[in-house]
Amino acid sequence: MSHRLVRCRVCDLVYVPQPPSQDELAQAYHAADYDSTEEANDAASAYMKAMQEVFTRLPQRQAALEIGTGTGVLLELLHTTGFQKLCGVEPSVSAIAAAPPHRRVWIREGIFKEEEFAPASFDLICCFMTMEHVADPLAIARSALHLLRPGGAFVTVTHDWRSIVNRLLGKRSPIIDIEHMQLFSPLSLRELFVRTGYEAVNVKAFSNRYALRYWLRLAPVPLKLKALLNAGTAQIGLDALKLSFNVGNSMTVGFKPL
Repeated sequence: MSHRLVRCRVCDLVYVPQPPSQDELAQAYHAADYDSTEEANDAASAYMKAMQEVFTRLPQRQAALEIGTGTGVLLELLHTTGFQKLCGVEPSVSAIAAAPPHRRVWIREGIFKEEEFAPASFDLICCFMTMEHVADPLAIARSALHLLRPGGAFVTVTHDWRSIVNRLLGKRSPIIDIEHMQLFSPLSLRELFVRTGYEAVNVKAFSNRYALRYWLRLAPVPLKLKALLNAGTAQIGLDALKLSFNVGNSMTVGFKPL
């Protein structure tokens, strides 16, 4: 299922021209179930690996914000690299309930709102696999710029609709989803960051590493075949095997001018 999607011929963004209201989106994510703790942990590890160059460029590692933090696993990994002030925003109460108690003190329930934070108070703002879900990605990028200290970085991870795998799969791609309000390409991501005012913008593809059972869950194959594959790999003990693939995801980094 998906909304009707159109493509901008100027910036290459694919988007829903008549999206649900912000209140409707907030209510939907507030009530959403959460069942992906293992995959969230794997994803956070991949994000940290891909962000190593960002860390070396930051003037300081004091405060970090994650928009769409889930269980806060990325915040915990950021803490191990030296960040002391941590904050995550998450609309799903199920995701927050699945977080260990020591992480919940970092998480605010609800939709991200710039006015809830002090200007120029963060060194790093992350928004991973969330920009597709928001009503206005340009507003998110602008808010992040306002909340960053000079030299701070805004980092996103999004699906690339122009990647080979997604172009081959077409409407059968998992990124064609009722929850996605827009789909990005390298061109639209660069346009978003440059138009907002970030500098040293870099868009790069990277690999995710998940258990084989998760890759099978995403595979666009008939359900009966998928069930047989899942049962077979579980029986021989391969379902938990971790495999890395570039499946059409992009990490975009932009820095606030000094």
